[in-house]
Amino acid sequence: MHYLSFTWNPSEGIDLGFFMIRYYSLMFVVAFTLGWILTKKIYEREKLSQEKLDSLFIYMVVAVLVGARLGHVIFYQPELFAEDPLSVFLPISTVPEFEFTGFQGLASHGAAIAILIAMYYYTKNVIKKPFLWIMDRIVIAVAAGGIFVRIGNFMNSEIIGKPSGDFPLGVRFLHDGIDKQDAVNVTGIQNPKAAYDAIIHNPQFVDFLNSVPFRHPAQLYEAAGYVIVFLVCWYLYWKTERRRQIGYIFGVFLILLFTVRFLVEFVKVSQGGFESALGLLSTGQWLSVPFIIAGIYIMWKASKKPIVV
Repeated sequence: MHYLSFTWNPSEGIDLGFFMIRYYSLMFVVAFTLGWILTKKIYEREKLSQEKLDSLFIYMVVAVLVGARLGHVIFYQPELFAEDPLSVFLPISTVPEFEFTGFQGLASHGAAIAILIAMYYYTKNVIKKPFLWIMDRIVIAVAAGGIFVRIGNFMNSEIIGKPSGDFPLGVRFLHDGIDKQDAVNVTGIQNPKAAYDAIIHNPQFVDFLNSVPFRHPAQLYEAAGYVIVFLVCWYLYWKTERRRQIGYIFGVFLILLFTVRFLVEFVKVSQGGFESALGLLSTGQWLSVPFIIAGIYIMWKASKKPIVV
């Protein structure tokens, strides 16, 4: 029944001895680097200067990181503002005790809102072009970056899916299902990595291993969806004249990306938020609906504009 399933027991990252490169951070670096390369090609085609590209990169990095973090706290963990305010913007936790956690808890909806605000100021202060003009172009990089961010979530065993039952593709997220301390206590092995390895490979712990259910790899589903979003937006810009209908590509992007997000939420473990008050849909789905509606309207308006050569 689970012939395509596997147990996920990742290391924390690439250990250089003096420094640990965490996979999630590495995926963000890949996302921003790929975004810069893709946008550089677009700026060269549009005959825009390297200086304007550099400014765009700074605007985007700040908007994504600050917006994604604020979005997560506002929509999913508002109690942090009162209980542990330092953890909102710093990679630490001070409650119940001080701990270096890395940057955890980022919401794509918060990043989307912050990007819209940042790009409004960028068009006004730097590029002097219509707001939708720049949005039509940066969404190609945003879609590509989203692929690697979700892969980073998978590497971190976060934003996991619901139990997959008899579905042939399932993943045992060992680190999510078994706490480090529990792994150490059950196996008697003090090194957590070695303890996890023993749980997987030693028949003595097979019952403990089987207590962790196979789950939908929701992160990979979402990453696969973003591949489609990227390819569609890339094709529309590079292979058609739709880029001349300002707002069209951006509208398509909003519809596709947030439809992917809406659909994946059906197999994703709830991240909390305000869904208990509204019911029916998850917080992520409620937040996706306005973006989808906006995308339909923007694309419809843009499609009525003549293509200007």
